[in-house]
Amino acid sequence: MLVPAALRAQNASKEKAGLAAAEKWLSLVDAGQYADSWKQAATPFRHAVTQEKWEEALLSVRKPLGKLVSRHLKTSMYKTSLPGAPDGEYVVMQFNTSFSHKKSAVETVTTVLDQDGKWHVAGYFIM
Repeated sequence: MLVPAALRAQNASKEKAGLAAAEKWLSLVDAGQYADSWKQAATPFRHAVTQEKWEEALLSVRKPLGKLVSRHLKTSMYKTSLPGAPDGEYVVMQFNTSFSHKKSAVETVTTVLDQDGKWHVAGYFIM
């Protein structure tokens, strides 16, 4: 009985660390600091997309939404395996988000425990 409780506590701690990294990273995106968000992203993220392509993508997708009005965590899940990604330690979060030009959106942010031993954003999707 102690092992499952200890494992749940450990996973909750990892989810908390992943959430903190996601919130810090999202604050960069919210402020329009797209280049900095790329620099703070996980190593696989930076290898998958160039800084220039990332900035272009956010300018075309995120900027038209306007300023952040609110963001609330909907779900958070610790995972060790994700489709299309190497096994590792991930936290996948969904946020109910409202912007000045889009009242209802869902942001999905995935963080990974990166090579430096810290949590970094490995994926971002908004719809």
